[in-house]
Amino acid sequence: MSIAAPTLLRNTCLIGGKWVAAKSGRSFSVINPATGENVGDVPLMGADETRAAIAAAHEALQPWQRLTALERSDILIRWHDLMTQHADELARILTLEQGKPLAEAKGEITYAASFLRFFGEEARRIYGETIPAHRADTRIIVIKQPVGVAACITPWNFPAAMVTRKLAPALAAGCTAVLKPARQTPLTALAIAALGEQAGVLPGTINIVTGDAGVIGDELCASPLVRKLSFTGSTETGKMLAAKCAGTVKKISLELGGNAAFIVFDDADLDAALEGAMTAKFRGMGQSCVAANRFLVQAGIYDAFAARFTERVKKLAVGNGLEAGTAIGPLINKAAIEKIRAHIADAVKKGAKILTGGNPHALGGNFFEPTVISGGTQDMLMANEETFGPVAALMRFDSEDQAIEIANATPFGLVSYFYTADLARSFRVAEKLESGMVGVNTGFISVEIAPFGGIKESGMGREGSRHGIEEFLELKYLCIGGIG
Repeated sequence: MSIAAPTLLRNTCLIGGKWVAAKSGRSFSVINPATGENVGDVPLMGADETRAAIAAAHEALQPWQRLTALERSDILIRWHDLMTQHADELARILTLEQGKPLAEAKGEITYAASFLRFFGEEARRIYGETIPAHRADTRIIVIKQPVGVAACITPWNFPAAMVTRKLAPALAAGCTAVLKPARQTPLTALAIAALGEQAGVLPGTINIVTGDAGVIGDELCASPLVRKLSFTGSTETGKMLAAKCAGTVKKISLELGGNAAFIVFDDADLDAALEGAMTAKFRGMGQSCVAANRFLVQAGIYDAFAARFTERVKKLAVGNGLEAGTAIGPLINKAAIEKIRAHIADAVKKGAKILTGGNPHALGGNFFEPTVISGGTQDMLMANEETFGPVAALMRFDSEDQAIEIANATPFGLVSYFYTADLARSFRVAEKLESGMVGVNTGFISVEIAPFGGIKESGMGREGSRHGIEEFLELKYLCIGGIG
């Protein structure tokens, strides 16, 4: 693979400050979803390597915590600067292993780097408090301390941003970490870690294990040395990990699946709503937990929205993410294609109509046609499960109350979107939607300065913003008597 900085392309993992192979000598291939070609090989690690990584992180805790907040801040900000300098190389690695268009990959690298800068700044703002005491000779102080070794498990759809969104607050808080990146996309994480080394992160502070997800996950959950688990992925897997963490009562944060509703009221700016719909649905080929899954359009503008939306979707260029002009890259694998086909077949069987797309793309492989379906119903699979692909299902509604009822009729609660020109409705609907995040007149909500996370079965805890660092901190109450 040709990149300007070949030292960023790693085929070993970082454990205890050393780049090492699996003890067994085994490795696995990372496959380009656009071409089916091998991008690189990384170690197939398991229980032994995970235990070594945990031990290294535990040993590094005191040296890392002995650094001042300013020193940790400086390291994270240098790491941000290095990511920015190498953004083109990192974006190319990301596109080759994940498939998203290069321009989108570059945007993700910028977004990923922003967490290093933000939490580098927050490292110096971990404040405690004093509380008026209950006795004259007593003082009450509350301090915040790092929780300890943090296990971070990241997904394949955002292989850069999810790494820094977890590592940056963990390190800023004074924690050390063991990172398990997704099997499909480990190369981006390894490249980011290499830059962290250059920035001055102390040996053992960051450890990365690639390989058997089940075995590695079990070790991370069972180890009493791991005091925090941060996971981004499916709701099903998140529930299993939460149950396994119960044995050692770890602090956990889970960013899980979604089923986002995108509501367009008949007073909305239609041009703005169409622009937001394209962003909310097709960024990342629809393979995002915040991707709009259900498009609820009020009856008065339903036909106009459907026609104009379909025309825009028809113009999306599908191809290899490295090719200029590509808007939609490949899906991650064949299983993703099959899930989409099953969802479309189910929708058609229940009365929906395909307005455009609906089939695997002529390019073959993991490519699928951007698709719009009209006449969606609440009983179809697409309304009850994440489709996780470039398919938009349109559903008609009549009243505001009906739209809210449909939007909330899901066990998930990550994000909702809606468009309206009515200020009163903006507040009214936003407050009634059952989701941790709401985009009002925007289809893009992900920024490092805001708290990202869901409610219901979409998870617990928040990432990003000043709230994100709290996930890696514990409160300690000091009651000091005998002052007199």
